[in-house]
Amino acid sequence: MFTPKPLSPESLDAALAKAKQYRLLNEPLEAESISLDILEARPNHQLALTMLLLAITDQFTDELSGNVTRAQALVPRLDDEYGRAYYSGLIAERRAKAILRRGTPNAGTIAYRDLRDAMEWYEKAEAIRQAGNDDPILRWNACARLIDSKPQLKPPEPEPVTGEHFGE
Repeated sequence: MFTPKPLSPESLDAALAKAKQYRLLNEPLEAESISLDILEARPNHQLALTMLLLAITDQFTDELSGNVTRAQALVPRLDDEYGRAYYSGLIAERRAKAILRRGTPNAGTIAYRDLRDAMEWYEKAEAIRQAGNDDPILRWNACARLIDSKPQLKPPEPEPVTGEHFGE
Protein backbone atom coordinates (compact mmCIF):
# COMPACT_ATOMS: atom_id res chain seq x y z
CA MET A 1 0.00 0.00 0.00
CA PHE A 2 1.15 3.49 -0.79
CA THR A 3 0.61 6.41 1.53
CA PRO A 4 -0.34 9.57 -0.37
CA LYS A 5 2.05 12.46 0.05
CA PRO A 6 0.61 15.50 1.84
CA LEU A 7 -0.02 18.81 0.11
CA SER A 8 1.48 21.99 1.44
CA PRO A 9 -1.12 24.35 2.95
CA GLU A 10 -0.25 27.13 0.50
CA SER A 11 -1.04 24.88 -2.49
CA LEU A 12 -4.65 24.08 -1.60
CA ASP A 13 -6.27 26.80 -3.75
CA ALA A 14 -4.24 25.79 -6.80
CA ALA A 15 -5.06 22.13 -6.17
CA LEU A 16 -8.77 22.95 -5.99
CA ALA A 17 -8.51 24.78 -9.33
CA LYS A 18 -6.87 21.67 -10.81
CA ALA A 19 -9.67 19.47 -9.47
CA LYS A 20 -12.21 21.75 -11.13
CA GLN A 21 -10.27 21.57 -14.39
CA TYR A 22 -10.18 17.76 -14.26
CA ARG A 23 -13.96 17.70 -13.78
CA LEU A 24 -14.34 19.91 -16.84
CA LEU A 25 -12.12 17.49 -18.77
CA ASN A 26 -14.42 14.63 -17.71
CA GLU A 27 -11.74 13.05 -15.55
CA PRO A 28 -13.62 12.63 -12.26
CA LEU A 29 -11.17 10.14 -10.75
CA GLU A 30 -8.41 12.75 -10.89
CA ALA A 31 -10.73 15.40 -9.44
CA GLU A 32 -11.68 12.98 -6.67
CA SER A 33 -8.05 12.23 -5.86
CA ILE A 34 -7.11 15.91 -5.65
CA SER A 35 -10.16 16.64 -3.48
CA LEU A 36 -9.12 13.85 -1.11
CA ASP A 37 -5.61 15.34 -0.95
CA ILE A 38 -7.04 18.73 0.00
CA LEU A 39 -9.28 17.15 2.63
CA GLU A 40 -6.28 15.39 4.14
CA ALA A 41 -4.72 18.81 4.66
CA ARG A 42 -7.96 20.54 5.73
CA PRO A 43 -10.70 18.02 6.62
CA ASN A 44 -13.49 20.60 6.69
CA HIS A 45 -12.57 22.42 3.46
CA GLN A 46 -16.08 23.09 2.14
CA LEU A 47 -15.12 23.67 -1.49
CA ALA A 48 -13.09 20.45 -1.53
CA LEU A 49 -16.04 18.57 -0.01
CA THR A 50 -18.39 19.83 -2.71
CA MET A 51 -15.80 19.14 -5.40
CA LEU A 52 -15.42 15.59 -4.08
CA LEU A 53 -19.18 15.12 -4.00
CA LEU A 54 -19.48 16.35 -7.59
CA ALA A 55 -16.58 14.19 -8.77
CA ILE A 56 -18.23 11.14 -7.22
CA THR A 57 -21.59 11.93 -8.84
CA ASP A 58 -19.76 12.30 -12.16
CA GLN A 59 -18.94 8.60 -11.77
CA PHE A 60 -22.54 7.43 -11.32
CA THR A 61 -22.51 6.00 -14.85
CA ASP A 62 -19.55 3.75 -14.00
CA GLU A 63 -20.57 2.41 -10.60
CA LEU A 64 -23.86 3.52 -9.16
CA SER A 65 -24.73 2.07 -5.74
CA GLY A 66 -21.39 2.48 -3.97
CA ASN A 67 -20.89 5.94 -5.42
CA VAL A 68 -24.37 7.07 -4.35
CA THR A 69 -23.60 5.94 -0.81
CA ARG A 70 -20.21 7.70 -0.85
CA ALA A 71 -21.74 10.94 -2.13
CA GLN A 72 -24.57 10.83 0.41
CA ALA A 73 -22.05 10.31 3.22
CA LEU A 74 -20.47 13.67 2.39
CA VAL A 75 -23.71 15.67 2.72
CA PRO A 76 -23.71 15.84 6.56
CA ARG A 77 -20.19 17.28 6.44
CA LEU A 78 -21.43 20.35 4.58
CA ASP A 79 -21.65 23.36 6.91
CA ASP A 80 -24.92 24.89 5.82
CA GLU A 81 -28.49 23.68 5.51
CA TYR A 82 -28.80 25.08 1.99
CA GLY A 83 -25.82 23.07 0.75
CA ARG A 84 -27.10 19.89 2.39
CA ALA A 85 -30.50 20.30 0.69
CA TYR A 86 -29.12 21.38 -2.69
CA TYR A 87 -26.52 18.61 -2.95
CA SER A 88 -28.97 15.97 -1.69
CA GLY A 89 -31.15 17.00 -4.62
CA LEU A 90 -28.22 16.85 -7.01
CA ILE A 91 -27.34 13.32 -5.88
CA ALA A 92 -30.92 12.15 -6.42
CA GLU A 93 -31.12 13.87 -9.83
CA ARG A 94 -27.85 12.41 -11.07
CA ARG A 95 -28.80 8.96 -9.78
CA ALA A 96 -32.06 9.19 -11.75
CA LYS A 97 -30.22 10.13 -14.93
CA ALA A 98 -27.71 7.29 -14.48
CA ILE A 99 -30.55 4.80 -14.02
CA LEU A 100 -32.21 6.08 -17.19
CA ARG A 101 -28.97 5.71 -19.17
CA ARG A 102 -28.56 2.14 -17.96
CA GLY A 103 -32.09 1.20 -18.94
CA THR A 104 -32.49 -1.21 -16.06
CA PRO A 105 -35.89 -2.86 -15.48
CA ASN A 106 -38.36 -0.33 -14.05
CA ALA A 107 -35.87 2.44 -14.86
CA GLY A 108 -38.64 4.90 -15.66
CA THR A 109 -40.41 4.39 -12.35
CA ILE A 110 -37.20 4.41 -10.30
CA ALA A 111 -35.87 7.50 -12.09
CA TYR A 112 -39.24 9.25 -11.66
CA ARG A 113 -39.09 8.61 -7.90
CA ASP A 114 -35.52 9.93 -7.72
CA LEU A 115 -36.36 13.02 -9.78
CA ARG A 116 -39.34 13.80 -7.55
CA ASP A 117 -37.07 13.33 -4.52
CA ALA A 118 -34.56 15.73 -6.09
CA MET A 119 -37.32 18.26 -6.73
CA GLU A 120 -38.35 18.12 -3.06
CA TRP A 121 -34.74 18.74 -1.99
CA TYR A 122 -34.49 21.64 -4.44
CA GLU A 123 -37.68 23.14 -3.00
CA LYS A 124 -36.13 22.97 0.49
CA ALA A 125 -32.98 24.65 -0.84
CA GLU A 126 -35.05 27.27 -2.65
CA ALA A 127 -36.83 28.21 0.58
CA ILE A 128 -33.53 29.02 2.34
CA ARG A 129 -31.36 30.24 -0.54
CA GLN A 130 -29.61 33.58 -0.58
CA ALA A 131 -31.18 36.37 -2.61
CA GLY A 132 -30.18 36.10 -6.26
CA ASN A 133 -29.32 32.40 -6.09
CA ASP A 134 -31.79 30.63 -8.36
CA ASP A 135 -29.71 27.45 -8.72
CA PRO A 136 -32.30 25.24 -6.99
CA ILE A 137 -35.01 26.67 -9.26
CA LEU A 138 -32.92 25.94 -12.35
CA ARG A 139 -32.36 22.34 -11.18
CA TRP A 140 -36.06 21.89 -10.26
CA ASN A 141 -37.07 23.14 -13.71
CA ALA A 142 -34.60 20.75 -15.39
CA CYS A 143 -36.08 17.82 -13.47
CA ALA A 144 -39.63 18.88 -14.35
CA ARG A 145 -38.78 19.19 -18.04
CA LEU A 146 -37.06 15.80 -18.04
CA ILE A 147 -40.12 14.15 -16.50
CA ASP A 148 -42.41 15.90 -18.99
CA SER A 149 -40.25 14.93 -21.97
CA LYS A 150 -40.00 11.18 -21.34
CA PRO A 151 -43.20 9.13 -21.21
CA GLN A 152 -41.41 6.27 -19.43
CA LEU A 153 -40.91 8.55 -16.41
CA LYS A 154 -44.01 7.92 -14.37
CA PRO A 155 -44.97 7.14 -10.80
CA PRO A 156 -45.40 3.51 -9.81
CA GLU A 157 -48.79 1.97 -10.44
CA PRO A 158 -50.85 1.79 -7.24
CA GLU A 159 -51.14 -1.63 -5.73
CA PRO A 160 -54.58 -3.17 -6.31
CA VAL A 161 -56.68 -3.40 -3.17
CA THR A 162 -58.11 -6.84 -2.51
CA GLY A 163 -60.43 -8.10 0.19
CA GLU A 164 -57.67 -10.06 1.92
CA HIS A 165 -55.97 -6.82 3.00
CA PHE A 166 -58.99 -6.03 5.09
CA GLY A 167 -59.28 -9.38 6.80
CA GLU A 168 -62.07 -10.65 4.59
